[in-house]
Amino acid sequence: MDLIFPAIEFAARAHAGQYRKRTKIPYIVHPLAVAKLLIENNFPAQVVAAGVLHDTVEDTNVTLDEIRAAFGDEVASLVGAVTEPPRTFSWEERKRAILRQMETAPLSVLAIECADKLDNLRDIQAHSARDGEAVWERFNRPKPYQHWYYASIAQVFLRRISNSDDSLLFRDFVDAVQAVFGSLTVDSQIAQTESE
Repeated sequence: MDLIFPAIEFAARAHAGQYRKRTKIPYIVHPLAVAKLLIENNFPAQVVAAGVLHDTVEDTNVTLDEIRAAFGDEVASLVGAVTEPPRTFSWEERKRAILRQMETAPLSVLAIECADKLDNLRDIQAHSARDGEAVWERFNRPKPYQHWYYASIAQVFLRRISNSDDSLLFRDFVDAVQAVFGSLTVDSQIAQTESE
């Protein structure tokens, strides 16, 4: 547990002044929610710390070398594994890269990705209840593309994760995808475009 509180302090400094997309919610709420999901599902402190730090390299000026110096090789490796390619790549290219990586990534990386995306879906559910379909205006791509991405992640989890007791986090994610989008089936035209 001694990694988790320093990771929270580090992430709070890194994300200071940032807000969740088009909201007044301080960004740090999201990494803390990711950590909570990982703790509730009994992942070790290194994975929880990486969950807290998962967006620092992607969305702040923090480097992986700084993460490594502060938290060690394992945490830095996990953060690096869940960091999307630079924004010089298109949204589609970045999402495809994450999907490809998840096909062979270790369980700890899948867990961080899952907790991250599950918190995002829960946020979408909450805002959708209040704002309806207008919730999708917050995103870089419209709902059908978001459906493709989240359903594709769910399909990776269904292929890779067994139905053992430790798969509750992943089952919760699959359930959330179905609740938000209505199914795990994606528009075949979008799916084909995304695979090119």
